[in-house]
Amino acid sequence: MPSLPPTYVERIAAQLGDETQAFLRSMDEPRSYGLRINTLKLEPAGASAAMRGMTGEFGLSPVPWSGTGFSYDGGSRPGKHPYHHAGLYYIQEPSAMIAAELLDPRPGEFVLDLAAAPGGKTTQIAVKLRGVGLLVANEIHPGRARILSENVERLGIAGAVVVQAAPGELAKRLPGAFDKIMLDAPCSGEGMFRKDPAACAEWSADAVTACAARQRDILPDAAAMLKPGGRLVYSTCTFNREENEETIAWFLDLHPSFRLVSTRRMWPHRGEGEGHFAAVLEKAAEDAAEDGVPDKRPAKGVKPPRTRAGGAIAALKLYEAFAQQSLPGYALPGDGVPLLFGDSLYWYPQPAGSPLPAESLGGLRTHRPGLHLGDVRKGRFEPSHALAHAVRQEQAALVRDYPADSDAVDAYLRGEALFDDAGDGAGEAAKGWGLLCADGYPLGWFKASGGQLKNHYPKGLRTTG
Repeated sequence: MPSLPPTYVERIAAQLGDETQAFLRSMDEPRSYGLRINTLKLEPAGASAAMRGMTGEFGLSPVPWSGTGFSYDGGSRPGKHPYHHAGLYYIQEPSAMIAAELLDPRPGEFVLDLAAAPGGKTTQIAVKLRGVGLLVANEIHPGRARILSENVERLGIAGAVVVQAAPGELAKRLPGAFDKIMLDAPCSGEGMFRKDPAACAEWSADAVTACAARQRDILPDAAAMLKPGGRLVYSTCTFNREENEETIAWFLDLHPSFRLVSTRRMWPHRGEGEGHFAAVLEKAAEDAAEDGVPDKRPAKGVKPPRTRAGGAIAALKLYEAFAQQSLPGYALPGDGVPLLFGDSLYWYPQPAGSPLPAESLGGLRTHRPGLHLGDVRKGRFEPSHALAHAVRQEQAALVRDYPADSDAVDAYLRGEALFDDAGDGAGEAAKGWGLLCADGYPLGWFKASGGQLKNHYPKGLRTTG
């Protein structure tokens, strides 16, 4: 790790006083590692065996502030394990888990994660919603929005919409729309120094000031999208007061309908984790005029999405024929509608009272409009990788399940075809789409034909070696 900038050390000393040396010593210690269990896939009935294996292999120990969070041994590599490919957990630094716990989303609520990539807090919120309600995850940078979408997909989350918009644009479309809002604000990353030495090398007092200015641009947009009586959690992975307490104080001065409920600081010398700040804000049940809520008229230029309604119904019929044969135990989530983008069919979450019905998507760049069911290929339906993650083993008609540490699982994750000697139970070679599982947890699709399982694991996700 590069030497800490002298100006940074001076600022930390002014902030921490007698604790300064303990903090500086912590900067020379190994970084913290953590993961969060995905209870959408690891239900209590089947979780114990998987957890015993992971605890032994990864050296798990509970994170006190998160019921599903665990620290793990830095020498282990859970990101390489088949369970990670199966979406059984999300790699997340322990102190970063605190913000979504403070947000406390409940099933049935409408929730926005305004600066969501890479998806740690988004996926934590989605698990708490349990597929009931609506989660909108926004990320302004295209590449990061794609990574966000991939993580939502891997964890089997069906009730989330991933969009790419500037906060101000989103605020014009969705004033007063959400029960809960997470704003994990762009920051100077002082809590990333042990994890990412480049963040330390790039730090400067000017960068802190620039980040604080950016945060003060975004916070009012977040506030405008919160319902009266709603909760907003503002969080950063930095330590300085300018981006944290002073930014919150600035915001409260200008928005009298908000009150500060609590703040939480996580320090690396006080406990597990790299460091985090979170402030819980609540909006009065009766909105104050001086909060400057944007005009509730639709944003200019909004047109219905080009989704070919008739084509969506036809594509849905192809999906239903596929599901009847290959997924007889799976039912699409309720309160949804089919959307067809190009040749790709999605099941769009549309609960009653949704602030973002399908017809309002026009002009809004949408990376993942709900659950990607699959694609229409020359009149045939081909299931998506997202669908494989959204279903359970017992819901599929054709399954091949192997131990997670088997050669077959390794070969599948490399993209190789597998020889199939199991047949269809009647002495014939199995045919059709099936799920390849590791210890009962789906990894992806194969297509059985002629005694082979043709690999449909996405090329971009395949392992090497």
